[in-house]
Amino acid sequence: MWWSPSRATTHGSWTWRTTGDGLRKVTMFGVRGRTGHLAWYRTDEAAAEVAFLHGFSDSAQCWEPLIRELPGVRALAIDARGHGESGLPDEPIRYDAHRDDAALVLSSQPGDGGIVVVGHSMGAMAAAHLAASRPDLVRAVVLEDPPTGAPGDQHDEPWSEPSWLADLRALDLPSRIAQGRSNDPDWAADELEPWAVSKAQVNPQLFGLRFREAGPLTDLLAEITCPVLLIHGDTERGSLISAEYAERCAQAAAGEFRAVHVAGAGHSVRRDNRPQYLAELTTFLDR
Repeated sequence: MWWSPSRATTHGSWTWRTTGDGLRKVTMFGVRGRTGHLAWYRTDEAAAEVAFLHGFSDSAQCWEPLIRELPGVRALAIDARGHGESGLPDEPIRYDAHRDDAALVLSSQPGDGGIVVVGHSMGAMAAAHLAASRPDLVRAVVLEDPPTGAPGDQHDEPWSEPSWLADLRALDLPSRIAQGRSNDPDWAADELEPWAVSKAQVNPQLFGLRFREAGPLTDLLAEITCPVLLIHGDTERGSLISAEYAERCAQAAAGEFRAVHVAGAGHSVRRDNRPQYLAELTTFLDR
C-alpha cells in the first residue's frame, strides 16, 4: 500500500516534500510506504541494504542526517509504533512487538532477505531481538547504545510520559529546536529539526499502555550468530553501556562481536560524534 501524506516530487533518491505552506525541505527518502500500522521510508526503488530503527521519541526522519553521509547505501527506515507517522495498536509495549513490527516491514520489502539492521537505544534492542529470532532477515546488526535490560521475569507495568518529553511537547517547533541546541550545542545543525519534529509526533496514547522491560542484552547476544557491532559512549555523559558491560557482552556473544567506545559521546553516539560513528559504521558495512 503506497501513501503520500504530503505531495512529493521525486528527483533520483532526493525528494522535495511540500505541504500547504509550500516547499519545505529535501529528504533522502524517495519512496514512502505503509505495511499494516507501520510507516516506512526508502531512499529509492531498489531493495534496501541497510535498515534503521530509531530510539524512543525519535522517528525514521532522525536518521536522515546520517544517511546523507552514506552515499550509495540503499536505506530503509521505519517509524516505530506510536512514533512518527506509524499507528499504535492497543496492546502492551514490548520489545518483541517492536521486533515483530520490524520483521513485518522487512518481509514486505523487495529483495531476497539478509539486511544489515542498525538500531539506536529502543531500536537497538528491537534489532537485537530481531537478529536473535530471525536470522533469515538479518545478516549483521549494529547496536547504538542499547539498554542493558533487566534480569529475571518482567511483567507489564504502568507507563507514564517522562517529564522532559512532556515539557518539550508543550513547546512550539522553533522553541523545541532552540531547546535541543541548548541541551546539545555540539550536535550538527541538521540533527536539530528532525529531533524536534519527532517529539511532537509521539502518540500520547502510548503512555496509557503498559510497558514490559527488556530481558538482559547479554542473553540476546548469546542467541545472535551474525556479526554484531556495539557502539557506546561514556556513562558519565548518559551512555547506557559501560566499558565493563561491553566486555560482558563480548564474552556472551555467540558470533563475531566488536564493541567500540566513542569517548566524549553520550546516549546519542552518532549525534555526539558523527565522524567517528560514520567511520566505524562504514568499516563494518564494507566488510
